[in-house]
Amino acid sequence: MSASSPTPTPTPTRQTKASPTLAMTANTPAVGRSTRAARRFGARAMRLAGWLGLALLVVAVLYPLLWMVFSSFKSNQEVFANPWGLPGKLRWGNFGRAGSAGVVRYFVNSVLVTSASILTTVLFSAWSAYGLVRLRVPFGGAILGLLLGGLMLAPTVALIPLFGLLQQLHIYDSYWALIVLYTAFRIPFTTFLIRAYMIDIPPEVDEAATLDGCSPTQAFWQVILPMCRPILVSAALLQALFAWNEFVFALVFISTGDLKTLPVGLMDMQSRLLTDWPVQFAGLTMAALPMIVLFLIGQRQFLRGLTDGIGK
Repeated sequence: MSASSPTPTPTPTRQTKASPTLAMTANTPAVGRSTRAARRFGARAMRLAGWLGLALLVVAVLYPLLWMVFSSFKSNQEVFANPWGLPGKLRWGNFGRAGSAGVVRYFVNSVLVTSASILTTVLFSAWSAYGLVRLRVPFGGAILGLLLGGLMLAPTVALIPLFGLLQQLHIYDSYWALIVLYTAFRIPFTTFLIRAYMIDIPPEVDEAATLDGCSPTQAFWQVILPMCRPILVSAALLQALFAWNEFVFALVFISTGDLKTLPVGLMDMQSRLLTDWPVQFAGLTMAALPMIVLFLIGQRQFLRGLTDGIGK
C-alpha cells in the first residue's frame, strides 16, 4: 500500500478592509456624475424660472393693452356683460364717435407738441454734448455739473414760478409753453446720454474732418451727428414717451380746450362721456397706438443706443 500524499490545507484568505481613500477613489465617477446631473438640473430650473418670469411679464404688459383694444370694439352692454371676452363684432363706429368727441383734435395737438419738443431737445442736447466733449469749452466740468443738477429738480415744485415766467414771456396757454418746458426739463438727461456716447468716438475723426477743411460746426453736422444716430434715436424715443404722456404741465399751462393734448383731453372727455365706455376705450386706444408703433419701429436703434451709451 502506497503512502498517500498529504492533502494541502487551504490557507485562509485574509479579509482586507478597503481604506477610505481607495473607497473614495472607487466612488469618484459616481459622485462626479451626480454632481454634473445636479448642476444640469439647477441650470434647467433657472432657465425655466427665467422663461416663466418673462412669460408673466409679457402677459402683464400685453393683457391690459389687448383688453383695452377689445373693449373699444364692444357695445356698452357687452363691456359689462362680457368684460373679459372677445367682442361679438367689430364696432368701428366707436372710433368715429371718439374722434367726434375731440380725440382727433387732442391727437393733432399732441403730435405738434411732441414733434417740436423732440427736435429741439435732441438738437440742443447734441450740440451741448459736442461742446463739452469735443470742443473742450471753458468750465466744462462746472457746466456739466449744472446740467446734471437739473435732473434733481422735480417739475411739480416749479409750477408757480413757471406760471409767472410763461406769462411774462407771453406764451402761456399756447403750444410754445409746453414745447419750451418739455425741452428745458429734458435737456439735462438727454445731454448726459449723448455725451456718454460721444466720449468713445475717437478724436482722430475730428482731426480727419479738420484736415478735410471742416470747421467745428461742419464736423458736428456732417461727421459727429451721423455717427451718433443710435443714441439720437434713443433720446428721441425717450423724449417722445415723456412729451406724449406728460400731464401736469399740460393741465396747468393750457386752459383753452382746442389746445389740450391727449392726456388732459381724455380726462376732459371722460367727464363728458361718463357711461359710454367703448368710446372712451377707443380714445385710449388711439392715444396709445402711436407710441407702440414708434417703439416697434425704432426698438433696434433704441437698444443699441442705450447699450452703447449708458454701458460705457
